[in-house]
Amino acid sequence: MTDKSKPSIAQRRSAARFAAIQALYQADLSQAGAGRVVQEYSEFRLDGQGQRDLDEPNENLIDPDRGFFADLVQGVENRLADIDALIDGALEKGWTTKRLESVLRSIMRAGTYELMMREDVPMRVVITEYVDAAHSFFDENEPRLVNAVLDRIGKSLRPLEANKE
Repeated sequence: MTDKSKPSIAQRRSAARFAAIQALYQADLSQAGAGRVVQEYSEFRLDGQGQRDLDEPNENLIDPDRGFFADLVQGVENRLADIDALIDGALEKGWTTKRLESVLRSIMRAGTYELMMREDVPMRVVITEYVDAAHSFFDENEPRLVNAVLDRIGKSLRPLEANKE
């Protein structure tokens, strides 16, 4: 990014969401605590240091909103049982979060946390952001599942907002 095109708050939050999905995936696989993963990402991954060995650093990297990133990762860990219960209730009968592929599970957990706790972010924005993130990792079926599950959860958690649409 050049100085002339400073990233917007929305762009920085999108970057934070994407990083949070990756951090939640890492925490899920390694069983590392959220605090440790947030610290590692803050020190080594969020600022594009992985790019420093390249001859031409990627100027298009957007610096994520670090506070938003930390809130998502730590919030998911702190509310994991509630989040998984909501996801389980929104999945088709016979499915649970434990049966989901780990990246898909991380996407749904972050999206559910945001719907639960970040009322400053409109429901439609939350759903769109996580469906877009799912498209980065999967073909059509998984993004559709993310859309359906987060929509069900959003309607149950934010009925007044859902009725406005």
